[in-house]
Amino acid sequence: MQNLGHVNNNHNDDKVIDACSIFGAMNTLGHRFSGEGVIKAIANMHDRGNGLGGGFAIYGLYPEYTDLYAFHIMYLSQQGKQETEAFLKDNFKIFHQEDVPTRKTIKIINPPLVRRYFVDINMHQPDNALHNDYILDKVMQINTRLCDSFVFSSGKDMAVFKGVGYPEEIAEFFCLEQYKGYIWTSHGRFPTNTQGWWGGAHPFSILDWTVVHNGEISSYGINQRYLEGFGYHCTMQTDTEAIAYAVDLLVRKHKLPVEIMAKVFAPPFWDDIDRMPPKEHELVQALRQVYGSLMLNGPFAVLIAHHGELIGLTDRIRLRPLTIGEKGDMVYLSSEESAIRLVSPELDRAWIPMGGEPVITRLKIGNEQKDGSIKEAIPA
Repeated sequence: MQNLGHVNNNHNDDKVIDACSIFGAMNTLGHRFSGEGVIKAIANMHDRGNGLGGGFAIYGLYPEYTDLYAFHIMYLSQQGKQETEAFLKDNFKIFHQEDVPTRKTIKIINPPLVRRYFVDINMHQPDNALHNDYILDKVMQINTRLCDSFVFSSGKDMAVFKGVGYPEEIAEFFCLEQYKGYIWTSHGRFPTNTQGWWGGAHPFSILDWTVVHNGEISSYGINQRYLEGFGYHCTMQTDTEAIAYAVDLLVRKHKLPVEIMAKVFAPPFWDDIDRMPPKEHELVQALRQVYGSLMLNGPFAVLIAHHGELIGLTDRIRLRPLTIGEKGDMVYLSSEESAIRLVSPELDRAWIPMGGEPVITRLKIGNEQKDGSIKEAIPA
């Protein structure tokens, strides 16, 4: 009988490495920088994955198309491509489309076709909320109704690049050394309860929200059912997808502050709630009652990003690691401090956040240029 403890274990011992790795970096002045250091940092945590998933999210990488939605779509068949492109033509104004540039590597086998489309909406309403709801609806239609097509990135001036492989291999495949951004997040995956496939790699994204996750969400079923009531459909067969949609629902649609969102995902224990001052007790109790189905049960550490903000959060008792490092205008969030030190050996500050308490890094006000674009990084 096969010893299952040795599956995906090159050392043929009883140590099963199944931790996943996450890493994020943000320049708080909005300066765009190469992802070379991020790739190096996530590769340093190689042993936390098993090569069945890796990926990156980058913000500020499409300065020539800042006002357009950038759809990254993977196709598993030619029929899927034909159906989806006809759908896009009927529902959007397409300004530019192309295959996402890749290079042949010996490690990436049988990749799907990945194309990107820069589109706008054929509606005259100035209300951006309506535009975002329209995008959400069309993404869900493609992912649930069209054949062999998956939209895995749909925000403005940002994109996700992901697939089956170690993250450094995915970076090489997608030529990520050619891109610059002011926020980068990355992930190395070790699938536990779900299959390793291209759509199931991290980050998960909707609009300009992206999530990378280390851990296991045992509440996925109830989270998924709750989100379906608001028009979100989980099609990527991985628990982390539900977190991305829950973030969009709570922050964008329900307009809750990030700090309140964190209390929904990782609420205080009832014993702690009972000891809170009356107003805080009332708030947290109401959140548990209204959003109890969005509580994330199980061990987790997540990095949540969107334009202007990078957020780190762990479960209440910190069963998955997260370390924060600061150096000048750079902020790093990582599963391991060693990965941060590899990129920035002399940090101004490094610390481990409390369980359930969000670490929120925001773009400093006044650092966007008059045209709304992000400044180019200043060489050190």
